[in-house]
Amino acid sequence: MGSMSARTPSAATPDATAKAPHRSGFACFVGRPNAGKSTLTNALVGQKVAITSNRPQTTRHSVRGIVHRPDAQLILVDTPGLHKPRTLLGERLNDVVRTTWAEVDIIGFCLPADQKLGPGDTYIARELAGIKKTPKVAIVTKTDLVDSKQLAAQLIAVDRIGRELGLEWAEIVPVSAVGGEQVTLLADLLIPLLPEGPQLYAEGDLTDEPEQVMVAELIREAALEGVRDELPHSIAVVVEEMIPREGRPADKPLLDIHANLYIERPSQKGIIIGPKGARLKEVGTKSRHQIEALLGTPVFLDLHVKVAKDWQRDPKQLRKLGF
Repeated sequence: MGSMSARTPSAATPDATAKAPHRSGFACFVGRPNAGKSTLTNALVGQKVAITSNRPQTTRHSVRGIVHRPDAQLILVDTPGLHKPRTLLGERLNDVVRTTWAEVDIIGFCLPADQKLGPGDTYIARELAGIKKTPKVAIVTKTDLVDSKQLAAQLIAVDRIGRELGLEWAEIVPVSAVGGEQVTLLADLLIPLLPEGPQLYAEGDLTDEPEQVMVAELIREAALEGVRDELPHSIAVVVEEMIPREGRPADKPLLDIHANLYIERPSQKGIIIGPKGARLKEVGTKSRHQIEALLGTPVFLDLHVKVAKDWQRDPKQLRKLGF
């Protein structure tokens, strides 16, 4: 009988206002290279965590960004773009993608608004259709680059490809990460798709990538910046060590970072170093500022360019460089 008394109106009111359960889980964005996945991750997290470059195929590591909300925690796993592999590295990257898809709670498929759906998108959509349990959200990115008519046409095309392949979209959401349009709405739509669960990361965490990996990514991004077409992905960066400089006063710390920039062929060395070392110096300055912002401490960056012959095709080198 005692349990019945809990049904009296006065006792029931707190229930009405009871907090919704906390949700937490993982989402990954997929899409062909350059579909805006990293930029979207950064916009959602509100801080630069995944490297963005206007060159496709630059994200290698599953950099995770974390969206903290009072009622939820959304952890973003940024996988490399899935593409038809041409090299051993390409195959490795595709394996990473498929493993990631199998482990996340939500898959967001990024499709740029300004490009017609192509065979690359169909290839990914077909793969996604094979993953039954995970909810899939179609995210039409870069909406700032099109007018409303083009956007409507793209949304219809996305809906159609889902129907044709038997792929059920949990949501179809247009966003512009650059313009900040609908980014919050996207998070609002993703969160209810997450399982109930506690916070998985401390409040201040934005990413769980080891700092060394993030530092390497920032250097790599700076190095890729100016070499448009010459070295699309034949650059790998390994941070050998990060050590606080000894004998510095506590209020003036300095972090020594020693890093190697690996290229595939001796002929590429000149491209990276530039006339009289100007190019490499620029890479050093640019990445140093970003590393200092990331780590919140002054940095001395020691950067060397080394040749690792044809590393993209050599399993031993790939392992050494962290793939």
